[in-house]
Amino acid sequence: MTYLRSGIFLAPFHALNENPLLSLERDMELLQHLDALNYHEAWIGEHHSGGFEIISSPEVFIAAAAERTKHIRLGTGVVSLPYHNPFIAADRMVQLDYQTRGRAMFGVGPGSLVHDAKKIGIAPADQRRMMNESLDVIMDLLAGKSVTRKTDWFDLCDAALQLPPYTQPRMEMAVAAARSPAGALAAGRHGLGMLSIGGTSDDALAHHRQNWALYADTCQANGHTPDRKSWRLVTLMHIAETREKARENVRHGLDKFCDYFRDVATFPIVPGDITDRYQYMVDSGSACIGTPDDAIAFIERLQKGSGGFGVIMELAQNWADFAETKRHYELMARYVHPHFQASREWRNQSYDYARDHHDEFTGQSSAAVQAEIDRQAAQKRAAE
Repeated sequence: MTYLRSGIFLAPFHALNENPLLSLERDMELLQHLDALNYHEAWIGEHHSGGFEIISSPEVFIAAAAERTKHIRLGTGVVSLPYHNPFIAADRMVQLDYQTRGRAMFGVGPGSLVHDAKKIGIAPADQRRMMNESLDVIMDLLAGKSVTRKTDWFDLCDAALQLPPYTQPRMEMAVAAARSPAGALAAGRHGLGMLSIGGTSDDALAHHRQNWALYADTCQANGHTPDRKSWRLVTLMHIAETREKARENVRHGLDKFCDYFRDVATFPIVPGDITDRYQYMVDSGSACIGTPDDAIAFIERLQKGSGGFGVIMELAQNWADFAETKRHYELMARYVHPHFQASREWRNQSYDYARDHHDEFTGQSSAAVQAEIDRQAAQKRAAE
């Protein structure tokens, strides 16, 4: 079995009736919790409107999170490249690479919320072109090149970074890939990882397979080797000790989450005519709401349906209250991740060997004890 790393995609999603300050504090506390649970990575989103996704600068959030955590890797999920000058975006990420001593990852994309782009005068039709123009520059800058390039939205003259990346040859990078092929093409052209965020229904998995094939072909055409270990698949999950408890837990925030995607975000998670959202998400394969065993079966389905990937990314969603949310991640770390990381097999083998030879070893131990008793008795008799 391929070792499967674990991570979250923290947009985040916070209901409108919540205190925003406390919501951000819980996001930070969540990363500390995941760090202690040995989650491998977390990707932090960039959004500027809509009211639910309230982190505007993933870099600022990551800088603070890096001071409060020890091991977990922290990525921008993603920097919306059309919103930033590429020279400044690259320079800031190199600084973050230093401040985190190599734990930072650079995720990029075109920007997912149309109303974000509209607020700064960017036409949605231009976002993917702009992402590619920016990414070309960023890759050159991270390679130590000087860039002179002018487009309709940036003008660089002998732009060069003053610090080399802390991580050599550069920090890990990934491109968001949803419904459009633009992300797969951009990632393949530069040999970067891919963050697939378009759902996990059977239809979505078919689309992910197509995107992977496009990505792999593009990688090879540009002299790169595609590696499924750098492919991250994002899905929705909440588990508890029983299915009934999991379903009860998500009553806290599932409807608010679905309302946001129906009313504000780019595409709905659940069709508008569905009344039982829980049942739809479970039946369609869009989410796992159940037990650790259900989560294992769900992830195995995703592996089979996609052809294999390197990181299972949970979309952090606040369906349950915070205590039950933290419990979900604990159950994932204790009982689900080990199944995909081969961390229990040697223990099981050791236990099985000892069990299968128990009678033999017990007999040998008893014989050794009795031999010592007999020896001591013989010495005592000889001394009398």
